[in-house]
Amino acid sequence: MLPSLQESVIKAVEKVSPSVVNVSTVKIVHDALFRAIPLKGVGSGFIFDSKGHIITNYHVIKDAEKVQVSLIDGKLLAGKVVSVDPSMDIAIIKVSNGDLQGVELGDSSKLKVGQFVIAIGNPFGLIGGPSVTFGVISSLNRRIKTEQGIIENLIQTDAAVNPGNSGGPLIDIDGKVIGMTTAIIPFAQGIGFAIPINSIKQVVNDLINYGKVMRPWLGIVGITMNKGLADYFNLLVDKGVLIVKVIEGSPAYQYGLRVGDIIRSIDGNEINNLEDLLRELQKRKPGNKIDLSIVRGNRRSVITIILGLTP
Repeated sequence: MLPSLQESVIKAVEKVSPSVVNVSTVKIVHDALFRAIPLKGVGSGFIFDSKGHIITNYHVIKDAEKVQVSLIDGKLLAGKVVSVDPSMDIAIIKVSNGDLQGVELGDSSKLKVGQFVIAIGNPFGLIGGPSVTFGVISSLNRRIKTEQGIIENLIQTDAAVNPGNSGGPLIDIDGKVIGMTTAIIPFAQGIGFAIPINSIKQVVNDLINYGKVMRPWLGIVGITMNKGLADYFNLLVDKGVLIVKVIEGSPAYQYGLRVGDIIRSIDGNEINNLEDLLRELQKRKPGNKIDLSIVRGNRRSVITIILGLTP
């Protein structure tokens, strides 16, 4: 009889494998003589729903002229990139097929460090099904910088994520998808990252329904306060976000925020650094009203702002 953990892993992999796909692309590059040369690429993805929406990494399909999806049974389907969010490294591919098995989605807000996870990918569409790696959640709420910007709240795992497995699902021991792996940091030996499924749900819902991500916009450039800044500028507090630029026409501009203001809380939730501010804003939608507690000089005040839509 198989040990209970091993049996659970096998069942979880068997549950999700039919929904893991290979994503192959063709990009056109030009050599020194301006001759067009097709360049092939591979990655992974997973079937999001029975309507034919497939989720993968943006960097897998970036600049692709042709996208092809290979299912576990070897069937090849033409894929069309319908929407992307480069800043989160998320892309949605649509295929025309009426018999697709979507994954079961988990809740990434309940994840714990040390929890067992399984990374599944299908980099080459080989006979025998997807490739599998096993590990634990090493850390949560990681923040990395990419060519497209900064990705927040990433899951860090020691389950190997090779470049060809990028875009595949990260699942829990029950076979629920709790993230999408990304190999966007090629030098991260022994470290894998995954985009939390709750972030993916929100982005995908916006992309499918609106064609773009409905991110709230405050309209400032800020830096994290510290004791050195507070002492140098003789400021009242040494925690929060110091506003160094207010974008003209933004909600911050319209409601009277100024350079030099220090944001200390949003709706009563304490803001100690830039990460806190971004995290609070991500919980809200364009049009939401927020009460911003600020320090201006030697005065504390509250400004009510209606968030805009990120341009």
